[in-house]
Amino acid sequence: MTDFLSDFLSSLGPIVDTPRPLNTRKINKHILLLKQQHWFKNVYDNKEYYALLFGNRRVRSYLHSSFRVFRMIRNEKVQKKFIMLLNKELKK
Repeated sequence: MTDFLSDFLSSLGPIVDTPRPLNTRKINKHILLLKQQHWFKNVYDNKEYYALLFGNRRVRSYLHSSFRVFRMIRNEKVQKKFIMLLNKELKK
């Protein structure tokens, strides 16, 4: 319950602009969950997106949140938002 609450509060936006440590195991678990989704398989198989999934702090921070990941699984609008984030990070 506390994990969900902390993930939810952290997804509302950063209150302090200091980077918090990311839990790699948690992110990898979320990626495994997402790989079961058809739309995410296409993202995962794309070389450029794949590099962002494992090397970009902003993308990994997004995937760190259980709240966001479970919303992404259920909501097509959130999936599109995630792909927009990936495209934005690719342009940098």
